[in-house]
Amino acid sequence: MERRLNVGKAILTKKWSRRLKVLAAAFLTVSCLQVPAYAAGNDGQTIRVAMFANLGSTYKSTTPLITLESTGQWSIRSESGANVSLPAGQVRFSADGFRVKVLETSDFKAASAAAKSLQATADKPLLFTTSLNGSAIYQLYTGNYATEALAGQAVTRVQKVAAAQLAGQKPAVTGSKRLSVGTYGSIQEAEAAQASLLATGVSAYPVLQLNGGSQAYSVWVGEASTDAELTALKNSVEAKAPGVSLSPVNNSAGLIIRQDAGLSTDALKTAPHYTIVGTESKALVQGNGNGIKVVERSQRTYRGDMEISIVSGDLALVNVVPLEQYLYSVVGAEVYSSWPAEALKVQAVAARSYALQQGDRFKIANVVDTTLSQAYNGIGSENDKVTSAVDATAGEVVKSGSKIIEAVFSSNAGGQTAHPSEVWNGGAGVFTNVVSSGDTSAQAGLHTWYHVLLSSGVSGYIREDNIKELTIKTNAGLAKVTVTAQNTNVRPIPLIQSTVEPVAKMNPGNEAVVLAKVAQSNDYAWVRGPFTSAQLVKSLQGKTTASVPASISTLEVTKRGPSGRALEVTANGQAMTVKYADTYRSALGGLPSTLFDIAGTGSYTVLGADGKTASKTGSNGASVLSSSGTGTSSGSALVVMSGDGQARAVTQGQTYMFIGQGNGHGLGLSQWGAKGMADEGYDYQAILKHYYQNATIVKE
Repeated sequence: MERRLNVGKAILTKKWSRRLKVLAAAFLTVSCLQVPAYAAGNDGQTIRVAMFANLGSTYKSTTPLITLESTGQWSIRSESGANVSLPAGQVRFSADGFRVKVLETSDFKAASAAAKSLQATADKPLLFTTSLNGSAIYQLYTGNYATEALAGQAVTRVQKVAAAQLAGQKPAVTGSKRLSVGTYGSIQEAEAAQASLLATGVSAYPVLQLNGGSQAYSVWVGEASTDAELTALKNSVEAKAPGVSLSPVNNSAGLIIRQDAGLSTDALKTAPHYTIVGTESKALVQGNGNGIKVVERSQRTYRGDMEISIVSGDLALVNVVPLEQYLYSVVGAEVYSSWPAEALKVQAVAARSYALQQGDRFKIANVVDTTLSQAYNGIGSENDKVTSAVDATAGEVVKSGSKIIEAVFSSNAGGQTAHPSEVWNGGAGVFTNVVSSGDTSAQAGLHTWYHVLLSSGVSGYIREDNIKELTIKTNAGLAKVTVTAQNTNVRPIPLIQSTVEPVAKMNPGNEAVVLAKVAQSNDYAWVRGPFTSAQLVKSLQGKTTASVPASISTLEVTKRGPSGRALEVTANGQAMTVKYADTYRSALGGLPSTLFDIAGTGSYTVLGADGKTASKTGSNGASVLSSSGTGTSSGSALVVMSGDGQARAVTQGQTYMFIGQGNGHGLGLSQWGAKGMADEGYDYQAILKHYYQNATIVKE
């Protein structure tokens, strides 16, 4: 999903860029949403939202640690019924695997300093604390690593970074081979067995067995990476604790319970840490109604429960939440809560339809929490008006025939929605290009910007509140302006971009020629660029099916679809073909939509008296007709005016500006268009039927 460049609410600065899996028809039978056995007590329909998971090319967002937080008592449950209560505060989770044990010390400051030095590297630290022979010990690890060999390579890196704190210790690879000292019916019994081993100097950890039945707990020792190491460990433990019965841990699903000391590298702050073991392991963290905060997801708090597992060797986190509560957040994240109630209802029905149509698209989940599916930011994006809109449309979906449609939407269609052939080549019948006049509502209240040409030959944009118009004009009748403040920024496009340097600065008294007045770039109308040949070549690489030229001298749209969106863009006369037309957005530097025109700043076209056109490049050498006769231009910029009085600057170097409309793929519902229609008095059902053809609104 690409970012919206609208200046305003941060939640609305994102939108759809996911590639739909194009269907032969625009709709499919909805798969049942899978509800885990341990979540079956929830009333109503439940949806599974993947937050972290390694699903290969389908979706990949991974983290070595998951930190959850609750303000009240909560719990961890397994599918077999095992349960452990948690106090208010934080708990952490990690996946079992190969790690590097960096050091073991009784000096927290040394362990903390080493962890801090590793934090900025690719070898992320894990700091635990335990008690051996009655003394606090701190154990620092890095990882996980996919293989023993990769962990071995990390040893050298870690040793170099943390050399000052190692005090003679040598980092070593650890693994998942362990020994069990028995199973127990309660955590208290397991902790008592652990304490006996710790007193003899043997590191031991209680384990919540996720498939343990009535004997829900165990105590494990060791973290060997080879069988030889495991045998040596067995001999060592039997020597230190005679009479202990040891057996290898094989194919067990469990949570190793340790104390995390790495929540702060400045002061000792601990929390329970659960290392999940086994590829079939699943643990459900159940909240208490106040929501569960996910620290690694921007500290956001979510309704429902959190399922933790291992998928493809990485931690996976899935939010299991009632569907309607999920929509409270989605609708609040996708559109402004200040919009008319009918527009909010439109978004609620579309989002519900989209979610239900996904089935088990992401294997372990129905949707993901990013805009690859729908924006889902937890409780923080909820709002009373949004909640009312969701509740008012509870259960309502968009159907075509007997099937729920994949109700895709984008921010702004730019005045006309896209035809499927202009996006992903599928979905005809439900999706087509329709007028979306309400899209202009995105421009309401925005500043006007002046497109100006400076005496230096540089052109750019200045916002109206920084401009003072002069009474003098150029010989061609173009207005002149100056600015009202020192060091006024001249922007490359009509938009303040904090990460983009201005093209120039002006001071009061400096004069500039006005080429045009335009609206601030927004979701409806926008300007992007200027892009150099080198920038475009780099952006096109890997995104086209044709070879990209080494340098671009001409760039133009040579084929358009029914709504005017680009179907083919040609560089130097060669078509830059892409798999799907919508790919041009990312291929050309991240454009808001494919409804655009291209203007080369160093070229222009002349229509001769004979009706023929000729292309000209550069500002020098052009013939200029004036009152004193015909001459040749020699400045760094040339102002060219069209027959209808439109002016633009032609510069020495060739760069490319993109002038376009709309934000997003443009297929299906236009969010701003829905807002505009609601402003005009249309109800939500009429709006939905306008954007989704041959559709009905049905309460399931």
